[in-house]
Amino acid sequence: MNEEDTRRAEPEPAVAASSGAKTELGLRIVSALVLGAVSFGLAWAGALPFAALVLVVALILSWEWAHVVRGRGIDLTLAIQFAAAVGAIGLAAFGFAALGVAILLIGTIIVLALEFGARPMLSAAGVLYAGLPAVALIWLRSNEPMGFYAVLFIFLVVAATDTAAYFAGRSIGGPRLAPSISPKKTWSGLLGGISAAGLTAGAFAYAIGAPVLPLAVAGVAMGLVAQAGDLAESSLKRAFHLKDASGLLPGHGGFMDRVDGLVPVAVLLALVLLFLDPKAPADALFAGLFSARG
Repeated sequence: MNEEDTRRAEPEPAVAASSGAKTELGLRIVSALVLGAVSFGLAWAGALPFAALVLVVALILSWEWAHVVRGRGIDLTLAIQFAAAVGAIGLAAFGFAALGVAILLIGTIIVLALEFGARPMLSAAGVLYAGLPAVALIWLRSNEPMGFYAVLFIFLVVAATDTAAYFAGRSIGGPRLAPSISPKKTWSGLLGGISAAGLTAGAFAYAIGAPVLPLAVAGVAMGLVAQAGDLAESSLKRAFHLKDASGLLPGHGGFMDRVDGLVPVAVLLALVLLFLDPKAPADALFAGLFSARG
């Protein structure tokens, strides 16, 4: 075999990298579709089936948080976090969301008192990270008959943000958004993400007969919050020299990597809706947010 034959026999690095990227994208799409289908189905089935899904995800997030922050398996701190999540989600599922939040606060204080590691505040924050969005989503879903649409609205807007940011950043490129935190994220990805969020929110509002402009504006705000959550999670992983929170989701890494935008969006939107109408938050959302007070 001459030198030319040898060169032809060796795999081209660019081709190998391209093939790897396509494989990762394929895994990312498949796992996202499976998660989306399961989430949609259980949200449609009712508040209790949806609460069961949220509980499973919250427990996984708790475990991943412990893995990232403390680098341990199941320990006393994680057991307390599990107990707080189970108690809070159980209470929220049966109409006691406020008591659920109280359980999470108690769990946070206990973890803070017990954890004497280098970063006790981060360990304690994990209780709220996994628990608050869970309670918020169950609280919204329980507001029949619009609760299902409220949860679906949040899922679609966050998914549109993530998807558009990914493809806009890859295809357009340009200046980096926060190179010290996440070198691959770009301003074009941010703009693509929030644009898609606004369009998705407006289209959803139009489809169900809700006010389009207020919800489109809310969608843009949700897109910004989702991107901020993405950067925050990237910053956390970078602080602990990790690429992914775990390897549970092919193409994504861990559940933390998949819901990094959903977590802050669910919590902040729930806070806004709590201020507007604590008894019917989903109704307030589709009345046009701030116009609901009129």
